[in-house]
Amino acid sequence: MDYNIAKIRQDYNLNGLREEDLNPDPLKQFSIWFNEVLKAGISEPNAMVLSTVAGGRPSARVVLLKDLNESGFTFFTNYDSKKGRELAGNPEVALTFFWKELERQVRVEGRVEKTSPEESSDYFASRPRGSQLGAWVSRQSSVIGGREALEEAGAETSREFEGRDVPRPPHWGGYRVIPDYMEFWQGRPSRLHDRLVYTLGADGLWKIERLSP
Repeated sequence: MDYNIAKIRQDYNLNGLREEDLNPDPLKQFSIWFNEVLKAGISEPNAMVLSTVAGGRPSARVVLLKDLNESGFTFFTNYDSKKGRELAGNPEVALTFFWKELERQVRVEGRVEKTSPEESSDYFASRPRGSQLGAWVSRQSSVIGGREALEEAGAETSREFEGRDVPRPPHWGGYRVIPDYMEFWQGRPSRLHDRLVYTLGADGLWKIERLSP
């Protein structure tokens, strides 16, 4: 490698984060930050790393947040994919959002549940037709012989649904992550970052604590 990676450094100076600045509800606090991300015009603001665990081995990938409400964070995928199989075996997950332009990160931990078939179908109907067809074409995470096989399957599927609406495949739908832990991280100078954590208690109330950076 031609460059010394250890020399890559960036100090953080934009903002601080105080306990009195936080909404008592972490999902509402997330909405506040997310609205600020949208106003900042950040590319792919809803990109998040989804981490799963199967057999003691972690696995992570970037997916897109597609809904946020008082229950949690929703994304959609192929239920037969690697992550779908891992979620079927262990519903405990983590999400990570990082918005470098605002020097902010949010970590979420909790469990997933499938969205209703109606909710999955409503979202599927809103997708571009090419994405709808792709959900039928892709046997996500399975080994294929080459790009040509994928393109041939795409052409065949396009012909199959020509002139009619594309229905939601039975193997495709949503998951909602219901959080019990959320950490809001704001970069600060000299790596003395602000880390404020919400933890859900047995009484259903959120407790806010500050962590050492």
